[in-house]
Amino acid sequence: MTSKEKLLLFVLACLNFTHIMDFMIMMPLGPQLMRYFDISPQQFSLLVSAYSFSAGLSGFFVAFIADRFPRKHIMLTAYTGFVVGTLACAVAPTFGLLIAARTLAGVFGGVLGAQVMSAVSDVFEYERRASAMGVVMTAFSVASVVGVPLGLYLASTFSWHAPFWFVGIIGIVVIGLIWKYIPRLDGHLSDRNKVKHHPFEAVTNILREPNQLRALWLTTTIMLGHFSIIPFIAPFLTANAGFSESNLYLIYAVGGALTLFTAPQVGKIADQKGKYPVFVVFALLSMIPMWLITNSTSNNLFAVLGTAAIFFVFSNGRLIPTQAMTASVVLPQQRGSFMAINTSLQLLMQSVAVYFAGLVIQKTSDGKLLHYDWVGYAAMLFIFFSIFIAKTVKPVDAKRVEEVVVE
Repeated sequence: MTSKEKLLLFVLACLNFTHIMDFMIMMPLGPQLMRYFDISPQQFSLLVSAYSFSAGLSGFFVAFIADRFPRKHIMLTAYTGFVVGTLACAVAPTFGLLIAARTLAGVFGGVLGAQVMSAVSDVFEYERRASAMGVVMTAFSVASVVGVPLGLYLASTFSWHAPFWFVGIIGIVVIGLIWKYIPRLDGHLSDRNKVKHHPFEAVTNILREPNQLRALWLTTTIMLGHFSIIPFIAPFLTANAGFSESNLYLIYAVGGALTLFTAPQVGKIADQKGKYPVFVVFALLSMIPMWLITNSTSNNLFAVLGTAAIFFVFSNGRLIPTQAMTASVVLPQQRGSFMAINTSLQLLMQSVAVYFAGLVIQKTSDGKLLHYDWVGYAAMLFIFFSIFIAKTVKPVDAKRVEEVVVE
């Protein structure tokens, strides 16, 4: 890996860090926000899903223009809007205005994930792609180890507004890094300029290609399984298991610290052994902590942290080969549009998963949450089905080789 490639991955990881922390911090803030605004699990799920829903819609519409501009231009515009939305969260005084600010942040944030994945896929060929994805996705680990604990500390010391001030200020610095160090990334435009393209080709291309449809189906099942349980981990542990709210940061710190080391290794193994076999192993393993978390009755610190640790490691290990597989079902000229639609679907399914989990989970008069285990069983079923769907997703290069051999 060259120094320029490392610098590119570093800046993309910084972008991911702020983007992920902004989204992640809402979930451990759940107990505090539910108490501060006196809201129900359904209202809290609406607060979380507001970002995902608006992000999903904006990502879908951007898909129609994503491949008509350099990656850098779209990334810089979207990230600037995201920072503005995050700063709006920092000054929101009421529950209604916070939802509005989260919606604004989502409108721009929904574009970022696809652009990061497209940039990595454009620069790194398929044989090195999972390793590069693993490096960029260490931002998730850093956000867990540093971002979330620091955010919770700021929230407990000052107010729930403080973490958003932190992300917004760091985001201003990242804008400068993107402007200075991210190249135009416009190689995909050379071929597009030779041909007149239909404005809705992003959708028609997907509808004509079953392999791309299967990749989107894979995204759907994984998100429904993953995000139905994540937002309610902190509220459930504090309300039902009696876990100390002051120790919530340790869940993210321990889990994130482990994935900081495991994510790059998973990427390397996926490149060496194959994306699908590695995905299957981690998908099956991830169902163990999913069951343990949604059925937990223990507030023992070591038991909770141990369960959270393997949940983070196995879920993150499942996601890395998934991202590499889905990014490889299209050619570079179509990748920005496809990844925008994929990310849009991902965010919309997150919103759906959180919203319906909020409908299933009920809050008793003494504050306990009921039926979280039902949500866990449904989530495990989705992850199990994703194994069979992933089997059918093939990289576009592999398909071409097969077609040449047949001919």
